[in-house]
Amino acid sequence: MKSRYAVGLLIALSMVLAACASATPVATEAPEPTAMPEPTAIPEPTEMAEQDIVDIAVADGRFETLVAAVQAAGLVDALKGEGPLTVFAPTDDAFAALPEGTVEALLGDIPALTDILLYHVVAGKVMAADVIDLSQAQTLQGQFVDILVDGGKVMIDNAEVILTDIEASNGVIHVIDAVILPESRDIVDIAVEDGRFSTLVAAVQAAGLVDALKGEGPLTVFAPTDDAFAALPEGTVEALLGDIPTLTDILLYHVVAGKVMASDVVELSEAQTLQGQFVDVMLDMGNVMIDTAQVLITDIEASNGVIHVIDTVLLPESRDIIDIAIQDGRFETLVAALQAAGLVDALKGEGPLTVFAPTDDAFAALPEGTIEALMADLPTLTNILLYHVVEGKVMAADVLGLDGEMVATLLGDSVEIMIAGGKVMIGDAQVIITDIQAANGVIHVIDAVLLPPA
Repeated sequence: MKSRYAVGLLIALSMVLAACASATPVATEAPEPTAMPEPTAIPEPTEMAEQDIVDIAVADGRFETLVAAVQAAGLVDALKGEGPLTVFAPTDDAFAALPEGTVEALLGDIPALTDILLYHVVAGKVMAADVIDLSQAQTLQGQFVDILVDGGKVMIDNAEVILTDIEASNGVIHVIDAVILPESRDIVDIAVEDGRFSTLVAAVQAAGLVDALKGEGPLTVFAPTDDAFAALPEGTVEALLGDIPTLTDILLYHVVAGKVMASDVVELSEAQTLQGQFVDVMLDMGNVMIDTAQVLITDIEASNGVIHVIDTVLLPESRDIIDIAIQDGRFETLVAALQAAGLVDALKGEGPLTVFAPTDDAFAALPEGTIEALMADLPTLTNILLYHVVEGKVMAADVLGLDGEMVATLLGDSVEIMIAGGKVMIGDAQVIITDIQAANGVIHVIDAVLLPPA
């Protein structure tokens, strides 16, 4: 089984910053030639440039098992293609060191064999000087290999690089002394075997989400430890296990579609969860925060995604749009208008809805007597209020993509979205606060009351 999981559990959070370094390797001084063994039975460099990766492996004589495996998996044409590709090539001795019967079993299980072979291949031509500046590299199989320089040795997962920079016409070969194996366990398997996620596993089982987290994915799970669940107010876990809809919402709020590695996480400001709401992502004093939770361990890869360990249970917003507006304190006039127009139930419904919410100051800026007149003219008031509501959940990132577009409101008339001078304008109003999430949608705060065309 791949040792990556054990390695991942030892990664300190500071590795997040290392992982998010530029993917363009920085050239460094290559090791002295005497530090590496000279290739034997390898054509001279001028000849190698004319041979592709497969030709070189066949001619070398030390990769007979690898060549046979590549042929059995039907990967010869792929490794003879234009590329460029980087191959970490295990020797025959490396294959012979596998448990007895392993090679024969793999030759009879082509999907598993293909996964393992593709796990030894990286897109692009990564020379030795580039490899030592990386902490990980994504393989054609999809998972990442760990790269570690230790005491002058370069390790690819648990394999040592024993010969570097055998150039081919379509890439480069680095010889390794062990066969590296991708993670075969799924997210649930890893969580169960780890021992620090007993409460999370029990919750996933209670909510009936095991099959979902064992599916193809890929998925990214922000996994709270048992200590994180224990820090919740007394009785919370027991109450959630008795309220499956709420428990399911909370668990899905910890899952993001796709495989988001640490280097990707630190480039984000938010990510949409399977629950529907977004988690905030922030880098604070070297710590990566997901909402109020700190990421403790990153990049525990599974066959169907990746796990990042967090120290706090994430809780999605449970209040609806009306609840938030009432509790906020800046929307007293808006709330009073909604109550007068009989729209409270509509904005407390399932939604999702997007509300462009004028503040009390925005209403106060209307001509004197306007509010009182509207409170006495409920059809007009209702029209104005519905002109501030859009169907669906339109987050700030979505709004930015609608520059110059007309967006239909619940009134039926459309309002124009414009971005100018760094300001986002909805009609004549400026958006001053974005992405206040509610259980049934999102609120964006605006500085003026919108008036429909009529």
